[in-house]
Amino acid sequence: MEQTLYLILLLIALCSVSECVQRQYHFINVLKTWTEAQRFCRENYTDLATVDDMNDMNELNKSVNDGGVQDIWIGLQKTGVDKWQWSSGEPALYLNWASGQPNGRAEECVVIKNGEWHDFLCSDRLTFICNSSNNMNTGLVFVNQMQNWTDAQSFCRQNNTELVSVRNQNENQQIQKFILKNQISDVWIGLFRVRAPWQWSDQSDSSFRNWARGEPDNHGGNENCTMIKQNDQDKWADISCNYQFPFVCHEDKLILITETLTWTEALRYCRQNYMDLVSVHSGELQEEVMNVVKRASTEAVWLGLRHSRILGLWFWVSGETVCYQNWAPGNGTDEDCEQTVRSGAVQTRGDQRWISRPEHDKLNFICSRYED
Repeated sequence: MEQTLYLILLLIALCSVSECVQRQYHFINVLKTWTEAQRFCRENYTDLATVDDMNDMNELNKSVNDGGVQDIWIGLQKTGVDKWQWSSGEPALYLNWASGQPNGRAEECVVIKNGEWHDFLCSDRLTFICNSSNNMNTGLVFVNQMQNWTDAQSFCRQNNTELVSVRNQNENQQIQKFILKNQISDVWIGLFRVRAPWQWSDQSDSSFRNWARGEPDNHGGNENCTMIKQNDQDKWADISCNYQFPFVCHEDKLILITETLTWTEALRYCRQNYMDLVSVHSGELQEEVMNVVKRASTEAVWLGLRHSRILGLWFWVSGETVCYQNWAPGNGTDEDCEQTVRSGAVQTRGDQRWISRPEHDKLNFICSRYED
């Protein structure tokens, strides 16, 4: 009894907060296009590099062991294309651009100039036209105030109108007559650019961005991939995916195995093919587990969590005690372990809490690829 108590106290004393390493970065000093780099990373690691925060940026930079490298691919790519939309919410099906417009840079709002459309910086201050009804003949209102595009939009809406939409050739001709009649030029209309969203190659939802000043600018209209500019304080820029650069892959700590095995079989599989069944010793790692189990085919997924009937406590197969807790109500107690050997799993649905299951249940499981 005294020896058991001593072991319990010793295990409790070992509890500490440890930093979770969720991924490792691997610099590949070979010139490839973005798509070729993506294929290489997926075949040899997890994917082209995802960056969640500045800590990840620092770790990624440490992996780049060639001081002569200037530009490096990472896994951020634009999905779809930019589109133009009216302030009213209607899609822009009719467009009347001047020659060379839009120029594909930072200008995202539209003016009528000499009867044709030009993209301008939305921060420019110009007069504007509101449209108070769907009838172009009677609904146009010229507002002789210098406002940026957003303030012009707000002004129209505060007066129960909208920045004018020009939806076809007939309406374009009518608004040109209105402009000539009122002897005005360079006026805002309700057209603006909706930027295509950026997404990581591994489909993660990280919103972290580290763009250089003025980026992304989509210069030339086809800059859909992202590089790190090492000569610009490691800031990011968009560029055509067809250029060839070295690149950084990442390797996730966790991998979901969709075979259905008992807990002991899962433990053996992970130790033979990777590092171990996953030990979830922090909230950060639990968040990573929650992302991984979304793809599981069973209602729960094995963790490296085991109950000792001798010591009367739960422990991780990595040798750590269960300091961080994420049990579902009624689980994780000695009472639910009295009749049979129990192991720990995580729910794949709901709030994804840990649950106690008989070790002979067959479930998917999560392996760790490497140690922290």
